This record gives sequence, C-alpha cells and structure tokens, in this order.
Amino acid sequence: MIRFENVSVTYDSAPGPTVRGVELTVPEGELVLVVGPSGVGKSTLLGTVSGLVPHFTGGTLRGRVTVDGRDTRTHKPRELADLVGTVGQDPLAHFVTDTVEDELAYGMESLGLAPAVMRRRVEETLDLLGLAELRDRPIATLSGGQQQRVAIGSVLTPHPKVLVLDEPTSALDPAAAEDVLSVLQRLVHDLGTTVLLAEHRLERVIQYADRVILLPSPGEPPLLGTPADIMRVSPVRPPVVALGRLAKWTPLPLSVRDARRMAGPLRDRLSTRTPCAPTAEGTEPPRVPAPRPAAARRTLAALFRRPPGRPGTPAATATVTALGVRRGRVEALRRVDLTVTPGETIALMGRNGAGKSTLLATLVGMIEPTSGSVAVAGRTPHRTPPRELIREVGLVPQEPRDLLYADTVAAECAAADQDAGAAPGTCRELVSTLLPGVPDDTHPRDLSEGQRLALALAIVLTGRPPLLLLDEPTRGLDYAAKARLVTVLRALAAAGHAIVLATHDVELAAEVAHRVVILAGGEVVADGPTAEVVVSSPAFAPQVAKVLAPQHWLTVAQVREALS
Repeated sequence: MIRFENVSVTYDSAPGPTVRGVELTVPEGELVLVVGPSGVGKSTLLGTVSGLVPHFTGGTLRGRVTVDGRDTRTHKPRELADLVGTVGQDPLAHFVTDTVEDELAYGMESLGLAPAVMRRRVEETLDLLGLAELRDRPIATLSGGQQQRVAIGSVLTPHPKVLVLDEPTSALDPAAAEDVLSVLQRLVHDLGTTVLLAEHRLERVIQYADRVILLPSPGEPPLLGTPADIMRVSPVRPPVVALGRLAKWTPLPLSVRDARRMAGPLRDRLSTRTPCAPTAEGTEPPRVPAPRPAAARRTLAALFRRPPGRPGTPAATATVTALGVRRGRVEALRRVDLTVTPGETIALMGRNGAGKSTLLATLVGMIEPTSGSVAVAGRTPHRTPPRELIREVGLVPQEPRDLLYADTVAAECAAADQDAGAAPGTCRELVSTLLPGVPDDTHPRDLSEGQRLALALAIVLTGRPPLLLLDEPTRGLDYAAKARLVTVLRALAAAGHAIVLATHDVELAAEVAHRVVILAGGEVVADGPTAEVVVSSPAFAPQVAKVLAPQHWLTVAQVREALS
C-alpha cells in the first residue's frame, strides 16, 4: 500500500537530511507504528505519505513515495485526500468549520459524497468516538482531548484507505485513548485500512502494532520489524518493556497481560520490601542521554530558590473552597475543595472535559468563579492585577506557543525578565539549564514541542512563582525529554514550590506526584497519596502498578533500586 524507495528529505535551512535512506514497504491492512527519539524525523516521514512533505513544508524530497500507486511528489495533498486521511499533532490547525457535526461532514462535502451517505457516516463516527453528546457544540468550547477526537473523526468519515496519525492519543485520557485505538484496530481488521502512526506514549499503542519502524537518530536509515524485535534494540520503550528487560524476561512482554504472567517470581522477591520515593532518573530511557540527576538538582536548586515561608507547618499556597464554575450551559466545576501546600506536587487527572484545565485557569485568575472561593497566597486571583499575580502563580498552558510571541529566544527571555521585574539574564540562565545548546537567535516556531515547553517553563519560572501550574506538560515529549522534565519538577518541589499539573500521563503522575486528585463531571471523586489512588484504579494506574499489583510499586526506577 505504501512504498518508500530510497527516500531522503532535506529542509532548506538544515545542515543535512532529516530522514535518509528510507527503503521499506507498508502492506495493506496493517497498523504500523513509527518510533524514535524527538527530532529524528518521524513527522517528516509521515508527511511524505500525505504529500505535505514537500508540497506544504518545503525542502527537497529525493527518492519516491507511492501510496496505492500514486506518487506523492506529483500528487499534491488535495489530490490524495480521497486516499489518505491525516491528523497532525495540533488539532486546532486541522479544523475548518465551527461545530463538531459540521467538521465531521466537511471532508465528505469536499469529495462530493451524497447527503444520505454523509449523514450515515457522521452518525457512525459520532458513536465510534463517543462524540454524540458533543455534536452541536462549538469546537472552540471543547477540551483539548475532545478536539483531538473530533480531528480524528473528521478524517475517518471519508473512509480513506490510509490513515496517517501523528501523536493521536497525546491529549486523550486513558479511556478515550483506548476507545480511539480500538476504532483503529477495527478499521485495520474489518475494513483493511492501513494505519501509519507516530506516538511517544508507547505504553498505549505498542501491543496493537503489527510492525514498528524505528528511526534511531537523525539521518540514520530506519529499522522495520515486529514490535518485540524492535523493542529489544530501541532507545525508547514503554515501562512494561523496561521492566521486562530489568527482570530478564523472555520473550519480552509488550502488554500488561503478558508481563503479569511472568511477574510471579518478581512479586515474591519484592513482597518483603517497601517502595521508596522515585529516584531522579525518572523514566530513564537507555541509550538516550539525560542530565545527571545529582548535578542537575544542584544546579536547579540554585536557580529555583525556596520561597520564604513560615516556620512549622507550611502555610497553604492555594486554597479552593466549594468552587463552582459555569461556562455557558456547561457546569464545568461543582463544589471543588482543594488545598495546595509548599513543596507539594499534585496531579489532576480525569477524563477529557472533567474540568482540569478550568480549575487551573481559575487558580491563575483567567476565570471568575460562579460560586465558592479561590485564594492564592491570600489573594483572590481574578481580582489581582496580572503584574502582581505573576509573582505568586504561573501557568504553562497546553499549547506552550500561547506564551511565545517574540521572534527569537533572546527576545522572549528579555521580555520575561522585564515582565517579572527580574535582573537581566535571569530567564536566559533558566533556558540554558532547561534547554542547553539553543542559540539566542532561534525562532520559537523552529523549536520542537519539548523545546517550546522548556522555553515556556523558563519564562514562567522567571518570576519565581511559589505556585506552578502545568496543563498537559508531556504532550509531544519523548521519554528522554520527560525524564528531564521530571528532574526539573522534583528540583522545584525540593526548593519549596507547589506544583499542580493536569495530565493524562499516568506514568508522569507516578514519577512526580505526592497526591493525585481525580475529577469527574467537575467534581472531586478521589484525593489522596499517589500510590493509594492509582494502584486501585484500572484507568489511572501506571503499567508497573498493574503488573505488580496489589503491591504499591509505581515505576521501574523503584523496582530497580529495590533489587539493587
């Protein structure tokens, strides 16, 4: 179905090819997963299939890519629209219409399908992706995860032969991700659709893949093989595979089910030991260099000075009491109570649309409560001038580029210093620690997702806010970048900063969170220590917890330390 013949792609400003020497064939009716560290060219490889590379992105494509016999060099994306459906990393860039139902129908209208066919397919897709209740909603009012499902649905309705998906589950909660992957499985097995997808959260998708394409490093030829064969040599791998390597299990497990069948002896060895707090290695991807934990923590501790506090019991950094928020017809939050203390990291979890982002926006003063109260360092956020509030609380939004408006990294840093009233060079020093090796004259749009996140985090931290809020901070991050983020967050907590992060990444919550708060329908349904909340939850338990339950082991790093 898809054939790459000695394909290389070189962008105009790049010193060398982003991808080189791609020679492989993707058969019809298979789900093929593209993996590799950030920056190795996964999105570029996907773009050559849809025709976006080079027709939209520019650059030089050498070799030949054919999809069902059509050469993507001579067929522009619109000439491939009936054959290839594409969803990129940013769903907002995908939308053309204003409402969910209109967006699902738009692609079929462009292809001139009959109204009766369009109506039937829209209804089928609404049911497949759990979007029926949202059919009349404006897309702008949906959560990030809901928008992601709409974007996927809009390319499913024309029934393309090939689906190309870039990070399709990055903004989805675990249950919604399972639903989407189940739909993809059904398309592959029942309709013979060919699916090519890139995904950093391998713990979600590896067990569904028929084959895996590994891009080891920029410009290196890819490897194609079965998931088990590729995971033996891959520099990026999910926790269940890392646990299997640590325990020397053969064959290497790809799913929790496979791992549990082998885990009896390991559970016996660990039964007399108590899990310690996760070490600073975090997700620790092998063969991908990460900063040395001790050195990184010492450097970061000097940058993230502990905010002055009172002796004895720490005072609450933020207090939320009986909070209610209504947004139009939607009651986004109801009777929410939450207390955040210095040095504490809290993970907000829950399905898409549960109210996580709304709660963060209320804490930072972007939304006024409908009922109840919010206090941050004794101030009412929505009544506090932004220049004063920035010294108390900072938010890194789902899309870091929302904070980036200058033409260079240096200009962003200078503006951050001025806005925060910090000494010149303060933000740049943070960027050098979080994002080493990036020149001052780099445009923020030329940074990867992980690099933009690091820059936005440095801008927010320039004001040294005692309370730091992060909304989906691992979206678009590979395991190495996530390990660096884990190191930074632990250093911030050790320096006395309070951290509240809204995330669907159960592995991140297991690594850094002291507490987990689960929201459902705008209400708090669980609030307690991480191990107690997630181990008993089928949806929010990390892979290691599922394998070693009922014991309270959360990460591979904990198991490694206990065995050593």
